[in-house]
Amino acid sequence: MLVESVMTATDVATPLGLRNRAILETFYSTAIRCSELLALQVYDIEVDRGVVKVRQGKGRKDRVVPISQRALTWLNKYTLDIRPDLISRTELASLFVSYSGRALTRNNLSAIVRGYIVAAGAGHRRGACHLLRHTAATLMMENGADVRALQMYLGHRRLNTTMLYTHVSIQHLQDVHRRTHPGA
Repeated sequence: MLVESVMTATDVATPLGLRNRAILETFYSTAIRCSELLALQVYDIEVDRGVVKVRQGKGRKDRVVPISQRALTWLNKYTLDIRPDLISRTELASLFVSYSGRALTRNNLSAIVRGYIVAAGAGHRRGACHLLRHTAATLMMENGADVRALQMYLGHRRLNTTMLYTHVSIQHLQDVHRRTHPGA
């Protein structure tokens, strides 16, 4: 999947397009689950520390995950320029809200992400939100992330779950070896 194509499929000149870019960047940067993104409150983003607090994630566990400066830039634009207008009629603390100022639902969020994945030419994908999580984790593993650190980052209880990404990474390594090794 070409992640950058997904990101740039958003029309950031529109309020919802800018919100959606912030959603996509947050997903990709933090690799949080769909339910965890939906549960984010405005105060869960700590810009000065460059982290996101995930409260009551899977297994009802709290964790803190890093977030990139690029994602923070899009979140900042969204929270300053768009979100105040969307919540003008409500007192909602949810970070990401609908056009009517209500909290997004799982179906709303999945449809938003799937739409951009399809628009980027990656086909019709089930589990679109999880695809961004999986892509981020796989690319981190391929770029040398420690499996224990990745386990904490993803909020996996067992290392076995995280080890899935090492298999993908090994396949990548084998492909590179076949293509580039002089004796292959």
